[in-house]
Amino acid sequence: MDGSLMVTKVKGNSTSTFGGDVDVTGNVITDAPAFSANIGSAQTVTAATWTKANFNTEEFDTNSCYNNSTYDFTPTVAGYYKVNIHMTFNGTSPAGVGIALYKNGSIHKYLSLITPSFGSGGILQNSCLIYLNGTTDYISAYGYCNASGTVQFSGGTTQSSFQAFLSRAV
Repeated sequence: MDGSLMVTKVKGNSTSTFGGDVDVTGNVITDAPAFSANIGSAQTVTAATWTKANFNTEEFDTNSCYNNSTYDFTPTVAGYYKVNIHMTFNGTSPAGVGIALYKNGSIHKYLSLITPSFGSGGILQNSCLIYLNGTTDYISAYGYCNASGTVQFSGGTTQSSFQAFLSRAV
């Protein structure tokens, strides 16, 4: 070493906080919640009813905020979360399919609601940004299908997924 000091600067303002430590390279190490889950096996859906999707297989859950038995994500850090929902529908002549993000048990946003041109199934995916208070707010993914026959949400890691991550803490 040449005796010089290394200086790391962190930009912010008088109210800035970080969810973790700053390492010696200047990278922020956060404890920001993030998860990804999929439907382990096909889930039969009641026609013309918004049905909570059983995303019961976690791929990762950084802060143990996702409950894979109630299928709810309840983050411990207040902020804005990017949410992604991807669902594959299989069934007989669906007349309309949709996915929605529920917040605290009620529809928050219809992410997709379409009358498909496919004959036996299809894929819907979308995302949104949502504020969650970090204590009591929780989100869930729901699907809808109006069909004359049996309809299922497809299972497996490539068929259906529900994900969220902290985009900005407040």
